Amino acid sequence: MKTFYIETFGCQMNAHDSEKVVGTLLERGYSQVDEPAGAELILYNTCSIRDKAEQKVFNRLQSFKKEAGKGKIFGVLGCVAQQEGEKIFERAPHVSLVAGSASYTRLPELLVQLESGNRRVTGLSLDTNETFDTPYTRRDNPHRAYITIIEGCDKACAYCVVPFTRGPERSRTRESVLREAESLAELGYSEIQLLGQNVNSYRDPSDAGFDFAKLLSAVGNVPGMRRVRFTTSHPRDFVKEIIDAIDEQPELCNHVHLPVQSGSTAVLERMQRQYTRDDYMRRIEWMKKANRDIAITTDIIVGFPGETEKDFEETVRLIEEVEYDAMFIFKYSKRPNTPALAYQDHIPEEEKTRRFLILQERQRAIQLRRNAKYVGTTEEVHIEGYNLATGQWIGRTSQNKTLNFTDPELPAPKDGETLVGRYAQVLVTRAGPNSLAGERAA
Repeated sequence: MKTFYIETFGCQMNAHDSEKVVGTLLERGYSQVDEPAGAELILYNTCSIRDKAEQKVFNRLQSFKKEAGKGKIFGVLGCVAQQEGEKIFERAPHVSLVAGSASYTRLPELLVQLESGNRRVTGLSLDTNETFDTPYTRRDNPHRAYITIIEGCDKACAYCVVPFTRGPERSRTRESVLREAESLAELGYSEIQLLGQNVNSYRDPSDAGFDFAKLLSAVGNVPGMRRVRFTTSHPRDFVKEIIDAIDEQPELCNHVHLPVQSGSTAVLERMQRQYTRDDYMRRIEWMKKANRDIAITTDIIVGFPGETEKDFEETVRLIEEVEYDAMFIFKYSKRPNTPALAYQDHIPEEEKTRRFLILQERQRAIQLRRNAKYVGTTEEVHIEGYNLATGQWIGRTSQNKTLNFTDPELPAPKDGETLVGRYAQVLVTRAGPNSLAGERAA
């Protein structure tokens, strides 16, 4: 039996893409192994959002360069593959396969070429008609699943490579999305996450004409579906109807990830984000006024070219005003094919680090304050695992908060008995900046 190893870098979309790749390989008779040393086919599914992730992939390839002559075949998939194309063969001559995410439906055909001895196989088309319906998908989690509803991006942010690596926005039909959601529910999945680079930019290409809010409600109504999440949203296309849908349907998780990137309108304009600080705060106001307590998370870039100290201070004020439940902070890094490469006034690395640490410290205090409000409340968690070291079950709330808890009646999984995949009511007794702790309620 042929063996393969795959390592995935980047976001949930890459993780779901890898599920499609693994499913296709298993269908063709391959067997998955946990270490590259035991694999004949070694694949890296890559991310190019930041330079660090891209360099990590090439470091991996370099470390296995000597293995190329021992019958091993190497492949680069995903965003770095689409971005660099055939230049990867020059940079890493022992690589035999270079394929972007839009080519995964052609993977069986590409594998045939590899198996016949071809050592320069590419799948770099951004054909919008061959993106979503991969015949075979191996789900990594038996209780929670991903569904991609939209691919690509039309926003052209000045720092971002996604339009070059994922192509233009193209949405899946409502019927196709609901068919997959219904199939997953029948298989026992109770939680799904709708995926897209700009998930709320979804527009049904069929005559039904569903927008994202209507699709969200329709997925929430699928029999057997208990939780529906979505990521990532773009503020420009984020409409109040999304919040109305969350308010009306308990199946829709009360968590929104809405990347702001900067609290300065001047920086947002240079970033080509297509909204102002006031536009963004209007959307935050919708969430703050909702009937449900919606957790809000975000992404922020520090040190974007031309970001002044005043611009940075506006970002600090914004995070203190919003009080995010979690925040992902990134230092700006130059990416190929992006308008920001031509900008002047690039910020020194040490200044980026200083700003990063300031935001990190402020956000930690905010999260500790936010999480402390949950002490004494009872929260429903979807149980994901058990920590032997702490003797706690690991669960996640509707607001996407990790809640670790003890259960006197089932202190540890034994004899095949486990709570994983089930839902439980948990009394929160302690709070930290990154998680909650408690005990299972009677």
